[in-house]
Amino acid sequence: MTKQLPLGIRLRDHATFDNFFIADNRQLVVTLQQAAAFEGGDTAALYIWGGAGSGKSHLLQAACHRATVADEFAGYLPLRDHKMFTPELLEGMESLALVCLDDIEAIAGQREWEEAIFHLYNRMQRNGTQLIVAANAAPQGVALSLADLVTRLGWGLVFQLNELNDEQKLLALQARAEAIGMQMNNDVARYLFSRARRDMHSLFSLLEALDHATLVAQRRLTIPFLKAFLARDQVTSD
Repeated sequence: MTKQLPLGIRLRDHATFDNFFIADNRQLVVTLQQAAAFEGGDTAALYIWGGAGSGKSHLLQAACHRATVADEFAGYLPLRDHKMFTPELLEGMESLALVCLDDIEAIAGQREWEEAIFHLYNRMQRNGTQLIVAANAAPQGVALSLADLVTRLGWGLVFQLNELNDEQKLLALQARAEAIGMQMNNDVARYLFSRARRDMHSLFSLLEALDHATLVAQRRLTIPFLKAFLARDQVTSD
């Protein structure tokens, strides 16, 4: 089990580097793997940005899982849930080998949170520990009010997470299905893709629901089964 700060936030077991569909993000993934394994001795902060459902949370949680291999402690904090915590939570986190702050845009304009992150950044740099931050825009594009924090976030490596095109999303969907033991042929994948939200988070969530439904019904994933499932799902959501 990953050595994690006890925040009551559980990492998703499937959020690993092994099942992340890399596509055009190889340099980013390799850099994250090296940072999470503490290879090379460079602990410059990393900043990742991309659209909703592009895989940022997956990668940050994968980095925490990878820290397990190095037998180090890691902390993952989704700032979209910041109302559950106080900025004081960040005090002392510089003692962790790896800290991943997700959705930093969620605290934009909240001075106490911005200052707490600014000071955490500085403490981690002094300690030589690794900070990874994710957001929906580049540092200058997040509406942070603390200019010094924006500057700090841009000092390290900044990566844009390239979103998958439609064909890559289909391949990623089929690869995830295979990884969890489902058979999904091209026709079924395209049928599902044409009738679902096309961000990867939504597609993978739907795939998990389908996996459960096929196991309960003891059925293969076919277009007729998929039609019936989506029809029931529509009725439920209505």
